[in-house]
Amino acid sequence: MKRKKWIFYGILLTLVVCAVVVYVCDNLIAKATKNRLYTDVQSIPYNKVGLLLGTAKNLENGYINLYYTYRIRAASELFKAKKIKYIIISGDNGRKEYNEPEMMRSDLIKAGVDSTHIFLDYAGFRTFDSVIRLREIFSQTSATIISQPFHNARAVYIASKEGIDAIGFNARDVSINYGFKVQAREKLARVKVFVDYLIGAKPKFLGEKVPIPE
Repeated sequence: MKRKKWIFYGILLTLVVCAVVVYVCDNLIAKATKNRLYTDVQSIPYNKVGLLLGTAKNLENGYINLYYTYRIRAASELFKAKKIKYIIISGDNGRKEYNEPEMMRSDLIKAGVDSTHIFLDYAGFRTFDSVIRLREIFSQTSATIISQPFHNARAVYIASKEGIDAIGFNARDVSINYGFKVQAREKLARVKVFVDYLIGAKPKFLGEKVPIPE
């Protein structure tokens, strides 16, 4: 009985510690970035470059991914309002048949964005990689990051750690029911940010520089 009791207390203590770690990491990122996120296209400051974070166009069930739809809308809105001059699309192209940057580029052009003002980052396998590659590959030290609010907060926080003066433009969010799994994963992703810096993580790929015109 005593052994079972200690196992129970051990599990309980582990759960409490995990909950505290998640809470602390989540709040540190939220507080550090709360004044760096914008929802109004008229009030957001100008940046030469917008970093559009990639996501899949379709869900596993075949339906359109609203996160994708709203990010395309937000990026085109910023561009048309002349709040950014260029858009770097950073997404996953880890498989030949799956190409987030190309899909997003096609839909941005359909939305009225000049194709010559779009640059593609095919190695944005995760937000950490996308932000670091913004500096290392595209030589940008300031940018407007475009995604949903929860995602922008993490990306802007990573940017601050990398010496990038970044702000976020919040694409429309989705309902709690629609985005519950994504929001839950985000809590763990915020913990991973601190783990990455603790262990000195690096992007999966770097590569040659890609110049962005003035």
